[in-house]
Amino acid sequence: MTTRQVLHHWEDWLLPGSQSDSRLFHADVSDQILVYPTHLGCGYRQKIPLRDDLALVILDYTLSQEVVTHLPDAGDCLKFEFRPDAGYSSFLPKFGLQNLGVTPAHRRTFEVEVIFKLPSLVTYFQSFMERLPPQTRGLAERTLLALYRYRTGGAFSTMTGMLHRMFARAKECDRAMAHYAPVNFEQILTDDLYAEAIDLLYATRNTHTWAIKQVIGQILSCPYQGTIRRTYLERKTLELVSLHLEAMVQPRLNEADLNSVYQAAAILRKQLVNPPTVEILAHQVHTNRLKLNRGFHQVYGTTPYGYLKDCRLNKARRLLLTSELSVAKVAAAVGYTCRSKFATAFRKQMGLNPKAFQMQAWRLAS
Repeated sequence: MTTRQVLHHWEDWLLPGSQSDSRLFHADVSDQILVYPTHLGCGYRQKIPLRDDLALVILDYTLSQEVVTHLPDAGDCLKFEFRPDAGYSSFLPKFGLQNLGVTPAHRRTFEVEVIFKLPSLVTYFQSFMERLPPQTRGLAERTLLALYRYRTGGAFSTMTGMLHRMFARAKECDRAMAHYAPVNFEQILTDDLYAEAIDLLYATRNTHTWAIKQVIGQILSCPYQGTIRRTYLERKTLELVSLHLEAMVQPRLNEADLNSVYQAAAILRKQLVNPPTVEILAHQVHTNRLKLNRGFHQVYGTTPYGYLKDCRLNKARRLLLTSELSVAKVAAAVGYTCRSKFATAFRKQMGLNPKAFQMQAWRLAS
């Protein structure tokens, strides 16, 4: 069974909890505890304020039924998510956009989140940008510019100035956005930029190192209370973020091999319906199959075929959200000749089958 929840804040969905809840790893009177209602599942969300511009959040829940959400991002924060259960962490800037997502049933979600607000979020956003390889950094800047222009209708002189205005929710930004209906990320970017933006998803995710696992364990087993606890958790939280940034290791490829990978990725994005074989693709970018496969693993953590599949499903998501094409036509448009195989792949990655996803998008749009 699928339940659709339209959420504006966590408080609209969850219920007030207690700091004495036995499920918590540790708690203090200043913590904000919310619990999941029994009709949806069990678990909690624990927010630990550390500074005015920094909070630590621990999420641990399991839903009893599949839930589709259309939750607006908080447009004034930057989030680092650490998933001990999945072994990876990710970087998520929030721009106040709508996000159609699916939380599966009977699957535990366990996250440690670090949330920055102004002024710190600009500093950490810039630190992230500086660690991107040049090609991806340029893509990130063009994506941010598109989002910024949507929010303000203007240009910017420096990246720092743009970030400050984008996240500060200045009065002129609010006035500029007042006459716009809430939109999804897929509705703002051009076709070409949206296709390229999938590379940012790869760039924002890191596999947990031993050091990251150790610090997460220290956060969860904090033995202190009061001011000492807050000071300890602040230090460990910033250490955790620093370790995530350090883990953004540049691909160990020479410039020629790296360019071959990026050229091959661009070819696959443009030829979703009739992609070349890996052998032909390697020849087109002046390398060999072995080097290309190794290069894709170092840059994207997957094979050329895995990258192609992600690009196909990413475009399918956009078409289902923004067009009135039938599921069969969407499948064909992204290179699937078998609708059932498309549906299986889409549900595995997005959490819903394509038709159900499309129907939810239409309902929310209306």
